[in-house]
Amino acid sequence: MSVVEQGVQCEPLVELSRFRGVFYDCLTGRRDALFELTDAVLCTDGPVKTLVGLALAPEHRRGHGALYGALNRGRLDVDRLRTALVGLPLPRAAGGRLVLAVDVSPWLRPDAATSDARSFCHTYGRGDAKHQMIPGWPYAWIVALESGRTSWVAPLDVVRLRPGDDLAAVTAAQLRDLVERLIAADQCSPGEPSVLIVADAGYDVMRLAYLLRDLPVEILGRLRSDRVMRRPAPTRAEFALANPAGGRPPKHGSEFIFKDSRTWGAPDAETKSETTRYGTAHAQSWDRLHPELQGRAAWRDHPGQLPIIEGTVIRLQVDHLPSGGDPKPLWLWWSRPAAGSAETDLAWQAFLRRFDIEHFFRMIKQTLGWTAPRLREAEAADRWTWLITAAYTQLRLARSLATDLRRPWEKPAEPNRLTPARVRRGFRHLHGRTSTPAAVPKPSRPGPGRPAGSKNRRSANRYEVGLLLATGESYRRPAHHKVGTKPRRTG
Repeated sequence: MSVVEQGVQCEPLVELSRFRGVFYDCLTGRRDALFELTDAVLCTDGPVKTLVGLALAPEHRRGHGALYGALNRGRLDVDRLRTALVGLPLPRAAGGRLVLAVDVSPWLRPDAATSDARSFCHTYGRGDAKHQMIPGWPYAWIVALESGRTSWVAPLDVVRLRPGDDLAAVTAAQLRDLVERLIAADQCSPGEPSVLIVADAGYDVMRLAYLLRDLPVEILGRLRSDRVMRRPAPTRAEFALANPAGGRPPKHGSEFIFKDSRTWGAPDAETKSETTRYGTAHAQSWDRLHPELQGRAAWRDHPGQLPIIEGTVIRLQVDHLPSGGDPKPLWLWWSRPAAGSAETDLAWQAFLRRFDIEHFFRMIKQTLGWTAPRLREAEAADRWTWLITAAYTQLRLARSLATDLRRPWEKPAEPNRLTPARVRRGFRHLHGRTSTPAAVPKPSRPGPGRPAGSKNRRSANRYEVGLLLATGESYRRPAHHKVGTKPRRTG
């Protein structure tokens, strides 16, 4: 079932030490404190619950004041760190293809009224309401997927979304920069398979494919089950044969309605596969289907005629789900115009590997404490996010070196099959074998601080959530978001 196979890696300890040295060079301001803070995240016992608790770790030789000062006033060369991440050994798919997954994960800050650049983040499962919009900082992540059933990924890039940002435009710029870095690092060469980018239903995959049409990438994403696609327009000869009286040739062909099986027709490819978790997986694909774009929303200012973005639509139906829920059909759109039976199977299997990024989010939030600090400035949150990314990368490089310090109730695992949390449990034993370029702290005395009994005369500014957009304009609710104005399909 697996479509990903691990690439050839260098000596693990040498590669880990080299990356630690490069990461230290990327820290250009208060580097020693930031580097030791990252080591404290890796070596502290148990999950990271508070930021100040990391100052008690033996690997953090400085006081808690240096910890906060480094996050608030430190400096990090993000471009250099991005280049270092793409230069590491990356997992490859069958045939040497890179499979990247994109997704957005929020850092919720509902009570941080003095924090700027907060947006309303869509969340699930908080209390009785399954869908809620909570203030926070949304971050767009890009990771390379690992092999088989695993919780490992290779994080390559992360960007914080500002209020009013266009998710498709930001993701396209983020992917373009990453693919160019991959080409410069010889991770993508001419003649190799295109990079496969997998996205969930929250992304406009057709627009992503159009924005990245000049790069060696293919977009694969999930679609809503109420979508309507169009077949290719008939040729002039076909139109003249069907309409002897003449007329204007149509721009689009007949409709392909996901909820109406009468409009599907015979699939261009159809496969059935036996799986261990889902039973029989029945996949069908239809070639050269495109959406009928309208001159509104993201395409309102598009110059000239709206494009025809053709791709392959895949419908996947399984017998049962591991959770016991109702197995609804899964609809996918692939930017490749046509796909055979073998390619269709590879596509839906690669999409199922996308859910490994959810394990990554759970790991960095619940164990590494990505969203644990209560930072005021968004820039400090960005620095902490990159420290967490560097810490997770070190765990990935040390996965074959760590000793399994399992709990009595845990099952034994093979040395190279440890989860990220179990690798972190033994990272302290590896810390002494790797390079530690951070300098020893100099003895100093704490500052006088605020005089006793005095009040803070510099009150912090308070910001509304998402009312000031990234362009500097005030937020206005779109007309199609008001009650009774949403266009609906009637036919």
